[in-house]
Amino acid sequence: MDTTPEPPQSRSQPSASPPEPEPEPPESAEGSEPSAPSGSSEGPERPERPEHPPRPAYAPPPAHAPRAPWADGIRFAFGTLTVLPVRGTRWDREAAHAGMLCAPLAGLTVGLCAAAVGGVLLFLGGGALLAAVATAAIPAVLTRGLHLDGLADTADGLGSGKPAEDALRIMKRSDIGPFGVITLLFVLLGQVAALAQLYGQSWAHGAVGAAVVGVTARCALTLAARVGVPAARPEGLGAAVAGAVPWRSAGVVAVVVVLGCAAAALPFGPYAVVRHAFAALAALAAAELLLHHCRRRLGGVTGDVFGALAETAATMALVVLTFG
Repeated sequence: MDTTPEPPQSRSQPSASPPEPEPEPPESAEGSEPSAPSGSSEGPERPERPEHPPRPAYAPPPAHAPRAPWADGIRFAFGTLTVLPVRGTRWDREAAHAGMLCAPLAGLTVGLCAAAVGGVLLFLGGGALLAAVATAAIPAVLTRGLHLDGLADTADGLGSGKPAEDALRIMKRSDIGPFGVITLLFVLLGQVAALAQLYGQSWAHGAVGAAVVGVTARCALTLAARVGVPAARPEGLGAAVAGAVPWRSAGVVAVVVVLGCAAAALPFGPYAVVRHAFAALAALAAAELLLHHCRRRLGGVTGDVFGALAETAATMALVVLTFG
């Protein structure tokens, strides 16, 4: 008798099993998605899998960054490279691009101011040597000694012979070491001696020489800020302007500067034209050699390296101008 109730229970268990596989139809429906074209009920399930993936939510950056107006570039150049009361409104990469292209204009202004002071001293009877000293001092005053300080720091860093990190740490110190003092001494002596010789010929020779030096020295900064020259530190002036100038723009500025230096010597004769053009080329070449050495030793450029490049170009240009 006990066996008779058991069959209905066993029969009721298979009857309870059908509701268990009922939640499986969605799985079977998913498996039947590839055969969607054969069934009409599967048609509305197509929108769940779009044919194309959704677009990214962000917009891609523009191919070319916008360039700052030339007015902002001039303010950047004068506000960074001189102490003249010029208010800069922008200090971003676009302004750095235009500003480094305008760097020779700042150099021309500094050179003309130095030539004017030298001319006044000559007019007052101060002599060629005193005029030369003043002409060499005015650029230091108008830049707060920025370039001379960079020259001394770079000389200390490179002269230490230590690895790049240690050399950069030495360059960042506020004091000046023996290499910096010796370099400053000979550079300033060379500049004063060359200017004295130019002023000894006439005030015009000294004035043109001062203008050529100012323009050429800042043109070296334009070339050093070209694309492909990295910054040695992630901060500072070097990082702000490194790689901001395209190659073609830097080359155009260099050509204009060399031609302008040659044209400034037209009143002195054809030989002077060649000499002034060669002086500009030699100055830029000397700065490029120093730049190559700094990239190899330090890994890139810094604000101190820019100052060293400017003083190196200025000294080389003055030395070449004394030839003949």
